[in-house]
Amino acid sequence: MRIINTDEIINNIKEMCIEANHYLAPDMLNVLNNARKNEKSPLGSQILEQLDENLKIAAEDMIPICQDTGMAVVFMEIGQDVHIEGENLEDAINEGVRRGYVDGYLRKSVVSDPIIRENTKDNTPAVIHYSIVPGENIKITLAPKGFGSENMSRVFMLKPADGIEGVKDAVITAVKDAGPNACPPMVVGVGIGGTFEKCAILAKKALARPADLSSHIPYVKDMEEELLEKINKLGIGPGGLGGTQTALAVNVETYPTHIAGLPVAVNICCHVNRHVSRTL
Repeated sequence: MRIINTDEIINNIKEMCIEANHYLAPDMLNVLNNARKNEKSPLGSQILEQLDENLKIAAEDMIPICQDTGMAVVFMEIGQDVHIEGENLEDAINEGVRRGYVDGYLRKSVVSDPIIRENTKDNTPAVIHYSIVPGENIKITLAPKGFGSENMSRVFMLKPADGIEGVKDAVITAVKDAGPNACPPMVVGVGIGGTFEKCAILAKKALARPADLSSHIPYVKDMEEELLEKINKLGIGPGGLGGTQTALAVNVETYPTHIAGLPVAVNICCHVNRHVSRTL
């Protein structure tokens, strides 16, 4: 059995908060560069060039990529042969987020109650998803989520008879309704199956998958490619000002579901789609 102290978790999460908010992930740089090459609209091309310049300035001058430094979403994949010592794990995760946002001078956007809305002043608590996996490592994925795009996300409780075409229509509907509000070009995370809450978690997890990596399931890979093509024909374009590059990627994750249901969640993210992973 391997022992990991929570001090290591705290320090890594602190660093990951700062890294994710200042440097674009390599997969996102790849798909954004592809979008710049493929954009047909002169205005769209100009906006993509401006976005690229913004990213370079952010990295060189250590300025956040976006003023909305997001609510921290953390996926913890914990090996079953790991023993965690130190403080309570959830407290440690939130301490890492607190240090990242306070010491990194990142905007604090979390309120302690959804109605009273008093700012916590340190961007905690994080939204944390745990899973127990084989092995003796802990994989941490941090995905700060801004709410311009988060607010445009949707859950559809489809009927089984709606089938795959119904799923595609739901995704296109969500993107159309989002329009320019999700800061396109966007990444579209789609979760299919499970229950009401499971499909939403799947969609969030889909956003953290490398944007240049297709699903290993053949029909899902085909659906990702078809949806990306259809979304880019909507004409929303970079910044919502028209063009051929409305989405950079469509990532779909699936899960078994009930015979009477077909839950679908669409979690949209802006062009930065911040995410970083580390294995301890």
